[in-house]
Amino acid sequence: MNNQYNQRPYSQRQLRVGELVKQNLGELFIRNEAKIPSISTKLITVTEVRMTPDLKTARVYVIPLGGIDTKETVRILTEFSHLVRRALSKRLDIKFLPKLTFVEDNSFEYAEKIEKIIKKNKKNDKEKKRYN
Repeated sequence: MNNQYNQRPYSQRQLRVGELVKQNLGELFIRNEAKIPSISTKLITVTEVRMTPDLKTARVYVIPLGGIDTKETVRILTEFSHLVRRALSKRLDIKFLPKLTFVEDNSFEYAEKIEKIIKKNKKNDKEKKRYN
């Protein structure tokens, strides 16, 4: 069986803490509180945060403005995740501050690819109707 079918759905607590972390990371990046050298965190969007069941690890999906240099941005954020975590600790009052793992968000590229396929199919359908 495919691995995605074996995963349990996220609990309400995971979703709630993930959303809390997402909102605080977004504010932290907008205000540039993490003080990460070599990138402007104002240009980074946090699209989603997924928590592990024990709430000790957070997978943070990010995309830079315009989707430019995504891999480099993720690399820098991963390298300086200790600074982001320290700034986040001042904002959150939870039992365990999660370890942050930054991941590039490809969902927008995927959605754009699907949209192009749909438009292409619609165009082909119109051409078929025209000749029939």
